Amino acid sequence: MRYFAEIAYRGTAYHGWQRQPNAPSVQQTIEEALELILRETIEIVGCGRTDTGVHARQYVLHFDCVEELPTNLLSRLNKVLPPDISFHRLALVDAAAHARFDAHHRAYEYHLRFRKDPFTTQTAYYFPFATQLDQEQLDAAARLLLEYSDFFPFCKTHSDVKTMRCELYRSEWESVPNGLVFHIAANRFLRGMVRLIVGMCLNVGQGKIELSEVRRALDTQTRLTKSYSVPPEGLFLTDIRYPFEW
Repeated sequence: MRYFAEIAYRGTAYHGWQRQPNAPSVQQTIEEALELILRETIEIVGCGRTDTGVHARQYVLHFDCVEELPTNLLSRLNKVLPPDISFHRLALVDAAAHARFDAHHRAYEYHLRFRKDPFTTQTAYYFPFATQLDQEQLDAAARLLLEYSDFFPFCKTHSDVKTMRCELYRSEWESVPNGLVFHIAANRFLRGMVRLIVGMCLNVGQGKIELSEVRRALDTQTRLTKSYSVPPEGLFLTDIRYPFEW
């Protein structure tokens, strides 16, 4: 039987989602908790890979289980798991349903704070250069991305993906008290794509690169002369959608 699960986690203590040979990961932590309770080997498949320090307000995974799940599994998992990982719901799905390949909408947020706050150091990027930002240029850089569907300039090197094509649904900045939030949604994302895009927007907003250079890089599918990947702590996976109800 195949089950989908919706979870949330703070990624600060983990070396990303994917299991690592010599470092803690979200995947390993959850698999060990499931195996402890269910008394069988469990391999989970996630909706995507988040990097070290990246968080998820909504993340979907699937796993197969021989026996029917106990009715109190959700509460038992939340007791066993560390405080930075929580299970929100579980559901029996079709045996062919796939948490990664069936997802058709993924959304991220990136949080910037202009005022130093010791209580958000792990969940937002302190950016002390607010006075240097041109909001119109920042917004223009975000809007420009919606004109394109190939994003080689915003993929980390040594990526093994077969295509750089992504269908963007949203790319915009939102002003919040003492900061900004970048919203982006697409059918898929490349390795490191969101952090590189946020860095590009900040460079454009500060006048470090021209918007015309970004357009040229996207037109020719080449690297920017000045790339900037913002730190991971401000990044959240926030919304995963499927073409079926579960």
